[in-house]
Amino acid sequence: GRWGFSAGCGGRTTSGVCRMSESAVASPTARAAIHLNGVAKSFDGRTVVDVDDLTLGTYPIEGLIGPNGAGKTTLLRLIMHSIKLDRGTVSLTDPGSPNGSVVLSKKPEHRIARLGVVKTNQVIQDFPNLTIWDSLLLAVAEARNEQPDRIYSERRVIEEYGDEIQQYLDYFTFENPNGFANSAGEKKLLDTIRCLLLNPKVLLLDEPTAGLPEDLTERVMELIRQKAAEGMSVVIVEHDLTVIWGLSDIVHFMAEGSVILQGDPASIREHETVVEKYLGSGHVGG
Repeated sequence: GRWGFSAGCGGRTTSGVCRMSESAVASPTARAAIHLNGVAKSFDGRTVVDVDDLTLGTYPIEGLIGPNGAGKTTLLRLIMHSIKLDRGTVSLTDPGSPNGSVVLSKKPEHRIARLGVVKTNQVIQDFPNLTIWDSLLLAVAEARNEQPDRIYSERRVIEEYGDEIQQYLDYFTFENPNGFANSAGEKKLLDTIRCLLLNPKVLLLDEPTAGLPEDLTERVMELIRQKAAEGMSVVIVEHDLTVIWGLSDIVHFMAEGSVILQGDPASIREHETVVEKYLGSGHVGG
């Protein structure tokens, strides 16, 4: 194709994907991972995702980057089955589960979350009439308690999650933790906290720091590092490449619906043809 990485990739090539140096990446340990095989999705005749063979979650934190329209968010939505695949399969492998491997592409979205795979939203979605506390309590309530007359009086939910919720609210210093999330930044943080409260095995983050000031971005990054160190597999899509370079153990570069380049952050940053042309020369080096 037009990318031509196989000829001048400088790394190993498998299934058309240029695999750059991974020498700086620690050997992966057994953790929950997502496998995509022959996955494709088109809209109005235009192929948005076309992935032959891809595994996400082998390393603690994996970055997924690429130009606008590359298919990154669509790929995450296909994993969550919030949109249907045209073809292919998405499966979850969890060494710690007796089920071993589960085909996610046959499950509804809420079942996928219960299996331990959750995703934040690229576009802010919240409940404007719920306070911060109520929004977080709703995230961890059992389905049978998701009723206005039950969730707020459900003492068990508060007893089980209250301390953890308070820790997150203290950590991010919400302006009014007992009130409403008014800013876009606080709503972004709420979305991330809602996902973390579910204690997922695989966390898919879609631009979690968009619109956040530098200090809160650093706090999000530190929290992600901590969760990954505890065993959570994290995949992050982020246009702020400072976050990608600072967090990722390995980076997947996506373009025209396919992952065409993989490697540790340093090797991806040094691939100037890709980075300068599609992400801006300011992201190379330094």
